[in-house]
Amino acid sequence: MKKRKNFIFTNKKKSSRAVMAVILGVISLASLGIVVFLSYLNDGSALISYGFTGLLAAVFSLIGLILGVVTIQNRDYYRFFPVMGILLNFLALALVSLILYAGTNA
Repeated sequence: MKKRKNFIFTNKKKSSRAVMAVILGVISLASLGIVVFLSYLNDGSALISYGFTGLLAAVFSLIGLILGVVTIQNRDYYRFFPVMGILLNFLALALVSLILYAGTNA
C-alpha cells in the first residue's frame, strides 16, 4: 500500500518588512561591533565619527524594531523573520544603551 503525502495548504507568505527588519538589525549590530573594536584599538578614545555611527545604528535598530512589531501583528505572514528582526534590533538597542551607560560612569 502506498503511503500518502500530507500537504498543508496555507496562504501565508514572507513579509518584506520583516526581512528589512532583520537586515537593519544585522547592520546595526555589525556597525556597533566595528565601532567598539575600533575604539578598543584606539586605546578607548572614540572619534566623533564613531559616535555618529552609534547614533545611526540606534536609529536603524529603532526603525527595524518598529517594522518587526508591525509585521508580527499581521497573521498573514510567517513568524520567523518578524521575531528574528525584533530580537536583533532589541539586542542592538540594548548594546547602545550599555555603551551609553558605560560612558557615563567613566
